[in-house]
Amino acid sequence: MKRATWGVAAAAGLVVVAVTVGVAVLPAADDTTSAAQAAPANTEQVRQGRLSAVVSQDGTLTYRARADGSPYAVINRAAGTYTRLPAAGDKVGCGDVLYRVDEHPVLLLCGTVPAFRKLDIGDEGADVRQLNRNLHELGYDGRAHVHIWPGDDDFTVQTEQAVEMFQRARGVDATGALTLGDAVFLPEAVRIAKVSSEPGAPARAGAPVLSVTSDTLHVRVEFGPAQQGRIRRGDRAQITLPGNATVTGKVAGFGRTAQAPTGRSGSAADATIPTYISLDDPGKARGLDRAPVGVQITTAGVDNALSVPVTALVGKSGGGYAVEVARAGGRRELVGVTVGLFDTADGRVQVEGDLREGDPVVVPSL
Repeated sequence: MKRATWGVAAAAGLVVVAVTVGVAVLPAADDTTSAAQAAPANTEQVRQGRLSAVVSQDGTLTYRARADGSPYAVINRAAGTYTRLPAAGDKVGCGDVLYRVDEHPVLLLCGTVPAFRKLDIGDEGADVRQLNRNLHELGYDGRAHVHIWPGDDDFTVQTEQAVEMFQRARGVDATGALTLGDAVFLPEAVRIAKVSSEPGAPARAGAPVLSVTSDTLHVRVEFGPAQQGRIRRGDRAQITLPGNATVTGKVAGFGRTAQAPTGRSGSAADATIPTYISLDDPGKARGLDRAPVGVQITTAGVDNALSVPVTALVGKSGGGYAVEVARAGGRRELVGVTVGLFDTADGRVQVEGDLREGDPVVVPSL
């Protein structure tokens, strides 16, 4: 079973321990009544500074793809027979051969608009613009001794010449036009996740042939809808890899579809929504695909707050909380407080009351 430790819930548990085990519930008559002379108390100081709430959860290290975590589907547009297909785990860059139909190369080009028509002189549109950008970034306009502006959405004579140069370099008939089955457009260079056919099988136009991801690792974490509401895009995260090495990252996005639990014991209330965490340095996690990891996400913060250890809180019989302040001469004074953010990583809680930074508050002896 996956574990999820939430700041308020965890801290509330700590409060119960403090109240029922560490210090007895105190009378509600006067929060600032002087206590009787007592033995020297075990104390910690009131601090002023930043507090953070942290959620801990198990996750899985995997390769990034769509914003919702699903892989890209490669839809074949060429008719014939698959003669060469990549293997799972292979990497294909923009401008490289993705697979072959009747030994004719089907190329990978980078762009968000899928191929839907033949591209030739006189055409214009977003699909032409991404073709021009590929030709320019791959350097084929320079090789053809022409210049293509990457933002141009017109298929010009310069585009035709660059396409011819590109086709010659990839072993394709140099027609200068890009037919529908010549290339597949995907948003980025890819890593093959799954192959849906095999060499010798018929290649049917419109049929999926590959599932692919990027070559960039990220972390997938499953949260319940209510839990996910506490997390925001951009929240910082620390990821513990197998072997206890740690890397940092941030929340990059969320899935769009809740995943129902498997098995008869699950219910709709147990459904989860995936959260995706990008790594600041994915290279540190290289070679760990599908590895289980631990994740701590900093979900909220207060920049300048007074705080005490959670174990310093004592419950008042009339409700609410107080802390016991050790004064000069061994005198102890109860000070009523209002609690705020619980910092579960540091075991502290934000308080408001008649307290100052540096005041010694009584905590249970170890």
